[in-house]
Amino acid sequence: MRITQAFARAALAATCLLGAAGAQAGGYPDHPVKWVVPFPPGGAMDAIARTLGESMGRALNTTFIVENRAGAGGNIGAMAVSRSAPDGYTIMIAANGMAVNPALYGDMGYDPQKDFAPISLLAVVPNVLVTNPARNQVGSVADVIAQAKAKPGHYTFASAGVGTSIHLAGELFVSMAQVDMLHVPYKGSGPAMADLLGGQVDYMFDSITSAKPHILSGKLKALAVTTSKRSSALPDVPTVAEAGVPGYELMPWFGTFAPAGTPPEIVQKLNEAMRQAMADPKVRGTLDSIGAEPIGSSPEALRDHLAKETTLWARLVKERNIKIQ
Repeated sequence: MRITQAFARAALAATCLLGAAGAQAGGYPDHPVKWVVPFPPGGAMDAIARTLGESMGRALNTTFIVENRAGAGGNIGAMAVSRSAPDGYTIMIAANGMAVNPALYGDMGYDPQKDFAPISLLAVVPNVLVTNPARNQVGSVADVIAQAKAKPGHYTFASAGVGTSIHLAGELFVSMAQVDMLHVPYKGSGPAMADLLGGQVDYMFDSITSAKPHILSGKLKALAVTTSKRSSALPDVPTVAEAGVPGYELMPWFGTFAPAGTPPEIVQKLNEAMRQAMADPKVRGTLDSIGAEPIGSSPEALRDHLAKETTLWARLVKERNIKIQ
């Protein structure tokens, strides 16, 4: 009898919790939502969050307050979000680092696949292989490969730091093209770009966001984009796969997450608002200006994508013996 009563009480408690979650979702949101950007202001991630947040705020009749919590390759902000209340009032924008960092850091303080509720893939911002136009003997990916094979270890590629998509694009290229090139890490893309423009390093797989102005001004030469399809921002530039490395693909992606346990109804409401915002002409204009190509997906698609990417980058990190310095 006691067991039956215990089960009854448990069932009643579960019903109450489900009812509370439903009521919460029905009235959500009734105060501002904090949107954590785990990197400094000014980058593509920050621009996407602010632009989408403004549009979503109008749709949901609330305010999205962007909070930049930078450090440790995005881990500081991600850990804070993972420990936040799962009520839909704290969300995070993340990028490839969510999939890469588990292979680079011994203890991040959170599990990207267990401690978050995926909301939606947002956009892809291609990287582009660029060089200084003074290197007039290099006009294609085939030239890069031929010269690297002729002088192993002689040519360099810069990055914004170990584990960034700029770095991984280079490592993937070296692996798939079977060449020996020297990685030169910098503390951010700014110093790396300065040395590339100055001729101190040979190549860089920079984000199209920061590289495009230099390409259009003639200060950089674009050789190929890293995505599987050509970028609408640079339609005349081939993909790395087209240009000589079949199967090459690196798609720097951005997605949104909430803490694990966030009610599915709230996740769905956020998902719908995000996908609606990505159809907003103002949002599309901002995305176009930074070379971002909108996606929009179901939470399940983002969950599957994160799992697939985590496996992929763990393999490359091990193969190339990549370590945080």
